[in-house]
Amino acid sequence: MCTVTFIARRRGYCLGMNRDEKLTRPTGLPPKKRMVNGRAVISPSEPGGGTWIALNDHGATLALINWYSITARVGGKAVSRGEVINSISAATSPEVADASLDELPLNRINPFRLIGIYPETGQIVEWRWNLKQLVRKNRRWKSHQWISSGFDEPTAQGVRGETFQRAERQHSAGSLDWLRRLHRSHSPHAGPFSTCMHRADAATVSYTEVTVSSYEAVMRYHANAPCKTSAPIVHRFRLRQLSPQVVETNRRRGASQSGGLNVI
Repeated sequence: MCTVTFIARRRGYCLGMNRDEKLTRPTGLPPKKRMVNGRAVISPSEPGGGTWIALNDHGATLALINWYSITARVGGKAVSRGEVINSISAATSPEVADASLDELPLNRINPFRLIGIYPETGQIVEWRWNLKQLVRKNRRWKSHQWISSGFDEPTAQGVRGETFQRAERQHSAGSLDWLRRLHRSHSPHAGPFSTCMHRADAATVSYTEVTVSSYEAVMRYHANAPCKTSAPIVHRFRLRQLSPQVVETNRRRGASQSGGLNVI
């Protein structure tokens, strides 16, 4: 149960992720910097060690959402989906991530959708695992939103998608303030289908925001629903500046602050 919003920019991007969970689930731990295969990585974590989002020192972000539309589940003891991002968090390209995913025991991991954002090459990749095959889909470098819900996924996608479409028509669309307003939105009312989700047994429990420019990557983490006021925990990386060739590649792939809309 999550909402991920990606906003393309001419030199980088911004991304917001609401994490929706059962209220009985243990509270997530705030982001920390760590070294993974020689790369610096920032990520929050579950008490068991898994994570749902990570940012590495090349400005690449990985985010995972459960795929509830696929009803098949692992028989017997499953490996936590939280281990998926741990295995590829240091990847600086989709090809490196592909190789790491091939080494996972996917037959013991429940269905998921994994989003990878790679600013150095202007690539967005979505991997979909349905317990039978792992499919890689390449997305254009433009704005996207991914939505999952264990309550009623098609309805949640429709309602939140409409909220996103209305927000896209606002003059401030694509700004950080706009992204934060979107992720704390209770439109059409606070409930199971609003972007900031609230149910009797589950709710949005944290908001993670990533901003990447040609020289810096920043992760801001709110350990609460975004509709509640809380000071973020902030980590940042200094990046090597993107080359003019990379910037031009991103531009040609359609990067802009508004960037178009694709709700998935």
